[in-house]
Amino acid sequence: MAGTDTPATRAARAAGIAFRLLEYEHDPRAASYGEEAASALGIDPARVLKTLLVDRDGRPAVCVVPVATSLDLRALGKRTSLLDPAAAERLTGYVTGGISPLGQRRRLPTIVDASATAHEEVCVSAGRRGLEIALAPADLVALTDATVASIARG
Repeated sequence: MAGTDTPATRAARAAGIAFRLLEYEHDPRAASYGEEAASALGIDPARVLKTLLVDRDGRPAVCVVPVATSLDLRALGKRTSLLDPAAAERLTGYVTGGISPLGQRRRLPTIVDASATAHEEVCVSAGRRGLEIALAPADLVALTDATVASIARG
């Protein structure tokens, strides 16, 4: 697999966790990066997670929710809003559609939706469009030092 060495894959390797890399041909016209990944890889969208950055009371945070759902901003507090894509890219070091919760430029508070823990394996971006990393939800939580909470709706 060409181009599979990313900060996210390096973080997973350094942690010594079991993971698989899944690659697909990214379509630049895709409306939803996460739904594109689920469809291209033939994976249940409940198991493919998207990474969203928010401003929570003036501080950035990372939220990880299934691609088939929306982030429930109200579950995060009254003063929570999505960060604009340029700010998310600057904070994480990744491009939109390839933002991984792993290996970000700096560690940010992270919240993983509780529904992820119902699966043996979930997928998150591996740090570029067209590349996903499949891992156990417990490993995702441990690697990101995440809090698990119900933050998705729909």
